[in-house]
Amino acid sequence: MSGYSERARQWVHIGSGGFALLLRFLTWPQAALLAAVALAFNAFALPRVGGRQIFRPVDRERGFPIGILLYPASVLLLILFFRARLDLVAAAWGILAFGDGMATLVGRADAPRVRRRLPWNGDKSFAGTIAFAIFGAAAGIAFALWTRPAIAQPPPRAFAIGAPLVAAIVAALTESIPVRLDDNLSVPFAAGVVLWAASVMDPHWYPAQAVQEALPLAVAFNAAVAYLGYRAKTVSISGMIGGAAVGVVIFACGGANAWTLLFATFAVAAISSRFGLARKTRLGIAEEKGGRRGAGNAFANCGVATLASMFSVATPYPMESLLALSAALVAGGSDTVASEIGKAWGRRTFLITSFRSVPPGTPGAMSLEGTVAGIVSAALLAELAVAIGLAGRHAVVPIVIAATVGAAVESLLGATLERPGILNNDMLNFINTAVAALTVLWLA
Repeated sequence: MSGYSERARQWVHIGSGGFALLLRFLTWPQAALLAAVALAFNAFALPRVGGRQIFRPVDRERGFPIGILLYPASVLLLILFFRARLDLVAAAWGILAFGDGMATLVGRADAPRVRRRLPWNGDKSFAGTIAFAIFGAAAGIAFALWTRPAIAQPPPRAFAIGAPLVAAIVAALTESIPVRLDDNLSVPFAAGVVLWAASVMDPHWYPAQAVQEALPLAVAFNAAVAYLGYRAKTVSISGMIGGAAVGVVIFACGGANAWTLLFATFAVAAISSRFGLARKTRLGIAEEKGGRRGAGNAFANCGVATLASMFSVATPYPMESLLALSAALVAGGSDTVASEIGKAWGRRTFLITSFRSVPPGTPGAMSLEGTVAGIVSAALLAELAVAIGLAGRHAVVPIVIAATVGAAVESLLGATLERPGILNNDMLNFINTAVAALTVLWLA
């Protein structure tokens, strides 16, 4: 497209991050107002003052620049969510501006040394992802430290350095996922979640003695179980490593009972994937790699539970954290059961958005048989969570409701966003468990 320059677009993207420096001097309503003004400017004024030169060809075809609108919209949402912690907004903004911008500039460079592509995403390079982490972390730390004095109770300096560093790494990995979700949405969301998680933890927390004592056993036990899972062909090599990592954290932080629920949800998911295998194979909807689950599946289904297990020892909310862990694990396990039973024995598969019949395996599809199986498995797993002391007796119904809500949200997003490639199955599974954890906390 004549006049279009991706390099110019990215420098504008990076330069816009400089406005984050104003957060040291603004109240949150003032900052929100300016973000709203920026959103309105990008939507209505920018195209009329020469801004079309940084519109990508797809933006010109669509008629509006979705990325240029999502940038200020994401900043506005960060400000509204972190009203009392504009240092977190500044850090996330810096990661978005400098991390994402430099990743594109470095990744598109012509030097042969940067042409090595990521194994899981051929459109991204190692150099671009590394540049994202380095420049994003540097900007996030600098902006957090700059804005820190304006906070009513300034966080420790170590927090202003450590939290943006981890957030930048997580955001860089999120940006590398092969989906069409706009980076101006996924990057600030990933960074914001990490920064929020760090902010609710005790800044002076150090792994409790119980965690330290449990760690050797957790490592040895999970290494053995992961290896047996690989030998049994239920996980791939990456799944063995990722599953072991998840298991170690949940065992060490959440305890043996939390690990028991983790194992139970994995077991019912693995077993249900074997049901109706002949039919699934014939229809081409069987699990890839013979049903072996990889690291992406482990992190997608257990990432929220892993974070909740850490919250149980690093925040003042141990019971709430274990309840969220229970709901997240139950949601992940019961959703897999619903999906596998529906594909194996579902008589009529339909979309939640239109109730129109679709072939089994269609993104977002549901069936009566699968839905019932999912609810039953959620109830049984919730009963197990109660029996082993992760939640009180009153929590069974809220956990089942939360798992059902999570599954419904996943089906809705799958029917609308998975087919065009905006979200993938792993991201949908993560959203499912996150929605379940938030729902059960709201209910209970």
